[in-house]
Amino acid sequence: MKQKIVIEVLSMADLKSRSKAMKLAVGVSGVESAAITGPEKNQVEVVGDGIDPVVLTKLIRKKVAYADIVSVDEVKKEKAAAETPPEAAETTPPFVWPFVPAPFRYRYSDGSWDYPSAYDVRDRDPFCNLF
Repeated sequence: MKQKIVIEVLSMADLKSRSKAMKLAVGVSGVESAAITGPEKNQVEVVGDGIDPVVLTKLIRKKVAYADIVSVDEVKKEKAAAETPPEAAETTPPFVWPFVPAPFRYRYSDGSWDYPSAYDVRDRDPFCNLF
């Protein structure tokens, strides 16, 4: 059973205590998502399966500051999102490989074939040792 737990932490005014509370909430087994909510950003909202809210609250009290459990609710699945027809869902077009033509080949008068080279060997400098 998925549940949504909201825990209010009294002194979560700075970024360090918020990140500490988030790190503790995410570290508990069974947590699927965690968020900082509330008008003053002093609530930790945790969604998951098999989470013990008392253990999580005690952990936040020990490591961050005093905390209270605000609510523990069961998460219900939304049927509106599941009932969308498959035609309405965006589909990606299939990938089409680009056509690459075969390299051009020369045919000599004797009937043999050859590919063009990157440089012309006939115009080579006789004093150059690179080629």
